[in-house]
Amino acid sequence: MYYPEELVEEVRTRNDILDVVGQYVRLTKRGSTYFGLCPFHNEKTPSFSVTPGKQMYYCFGCHAGGNVITFVMEYENYTFPEALKYLADRAGIALPEREATAEEKREADLRSRLLEINKEAGRYFYYQMKMDREQRAYRYLTGRGLSDDTIRHFGLGYSNPYENDLYQYLKKKGYDDAILKETGLVKIEERGAYDKFWNRVMFPIMDVNSRIIGFGGRVMGQGEPKYLNSPETRVFDKGRNLYGLNIARNSREPYILICEGYMDVISLHQAGFTNAAACLGTAMTQGQANLLKRYTSQIVLTYDSDAAGVKAALRAIPILKEAGMTVKVLNLKPYKDPDEFIKNLGADEFRKRIEEAQGSFLYEISQLQTGYDMRDPESKTAFHRAVAARLCGFASELERDNYLQAVCEEYRIPVQSMRQMVVEEARRTGFTGRSVRAGEARMTQEGTGAGAGEGAVPRKGRREKEDGSRTSQKLLLTWLSERPQLYQKIRELLVPQDFTDGLCRRVAELLWEQLESGLVNPAGIVNRFINDADEYKEVASLFNTRLPDTMTKEEQAKAFQETVVRVKKNSLDAAAAAAIGVAELSEIIKQRAALANLHISFD
Repeated sequence: MYYPEELVEEVRTRNDILDVVGQYVRLTKRGSTYFGLCPFHNEKTPSFSVTPGKQMYYCFGCHAGGNVITFVMEYENYTFPEALKYLADRAGIALPEREATAEEKREADLRSRLLEINKEAGRYFYYQMKMDREQRAYRYLTGRGLSDDTIRHFGLGYSNPYENDLYQYLKKKGYDDAILKETGLVKIEERGAYDKFWNRVMFPIMDVNSRIIGFGGRVMGQGEPKYLNSPETRVFDKGRNLYGLNIARNSREPYILICEGYMDVISLHQAGFTNAAACLGTAMTQGQANLLKRYTSQIVLTYDSDAAGVKAALRAIPILKEAGMTVKVLNLKPYKDPDEFIKNLGADEFRKRIEEAQGSFLYEISQLQTGYDMRDPESKTAFHRAVAARLCGFASELERDNYLQAVCEEYRIPVQSMRQMVVEEARRTGFTGRSVRAGEARMTQEGTGAGAGEGAVPRKGRREKEDGSRTSQKLLLTWLSERPQLYQKIRELLVPQDFTDGLCRRVAELLWEQLESGLVNPAGIVNRFINDADEYKEVASLFNTRLPDTMTKEEQAKAFQETVVRVKKNSLDAAAAAAIGVAELSEIIKQRAALANLHISFD
């Protein structure tokens, strides 16, 4: 639904960000800003800030940021309309209701029909398993140790070996080819119609509301692919759903077990671990992590113990931590997967393994170590330096020291030697706890690709060193949003077109309009980018780029002038590269020379 910009802004202004965020995060005032533990990533030293003057929040650790609407969207995992309605109801604002358009009605009807057909297909597959004379699927499932109750509970079934049985069944139920093509269950071509699934054990995939949105099929006997999933449809997005989560979300356990496959989930549930779920044939996605965050803050990864499982765990850890969850990794050895483990050692031993699960940081270090020859002094030293680099990623000195001691104990490294190496590595890279809090951390993913630690999580995996000219543009936007009076000092020198970074220029254009009107409202600017999560977070960072708090007024004045000059010089350099003709180039050179004599008052 479309809402006018004026209405969105009214809802935002009627919900003070300090009041709303304060319902979720305990905040402490420091000067004009409030700080607390970030709700979007795991940390022990507060790096999450709320600035009432700007009506914005920003985390200097994981770089989540925005206004009150985006906060509700991220924390509650709401869509924009859902967050807007929540805040409108809170403020007593009635959002306009209108009749759905013909297109919206068609879309809603299509989704409803697809869910209806999936439900019918689920019944059909279950019926086929019961009616199969050879009981191929039933014998396979019971041979894997599943009881009749478990088979019924998960709605497991069978697609027989005939190429279009399901298609014929659904046609008799009155569904036409146009709608059946949308289900992903059949292929309809000029030469005929064919079922996507045949001769497979069938696993209905349900959303968190227990509606069948797709299917997974395991081939009977030999055949490729071994496992086959429904294609994505109007109702099935495999990057935003997890198998078994409809049951796991109601578990009383404080954590959710994440497995690799359907059978692992089902075996765990049958053994009493009803808090198990699995990704749908893909690596962990941010959408799945955000969904999990709605139901738990703790994840225990129970991926296979082979190389592929290790790789999947290392990829999942930073994504889950970015969503604000703590992560542990369960050791399944000597068995490959949870199903095999429980069959051999039982549920009690599996629960012990859960209790002994390794924290994600130490797990990453253990996998990192496999890439080094610990018998070779040079390789061993390289490993120690790689560990030191990761320890630099903790914003909290206490947290860093705790992990440092744990690593040293595990790998028999002298504590003082490792502390010295961490200091050296921080000096070499500029990657310190302070820089993390200032939002300038650089994340490394060398070796096995492990993340940087519990305290600092990048928004998108690796966080590259930011270009100096862009940092200057961000810093200038922050200054102007916090001290609008500085605009009068530079308005004759700089225009939005001087911002060479695309997003910075778009934001500068909006900010310049506000500065000219005398009503600076950075949170309102965020609204203009609210339909793109990556963009509004980046926009928030443009208004939260800082210099060290310990700078004197004279040092700040000098830094401000240097920033303005750097932005203008970078703009002139870009113009010179595109200049056509001697006259244009001469004028640019003249402007560059004038920058050497520039003086900007900071008062």
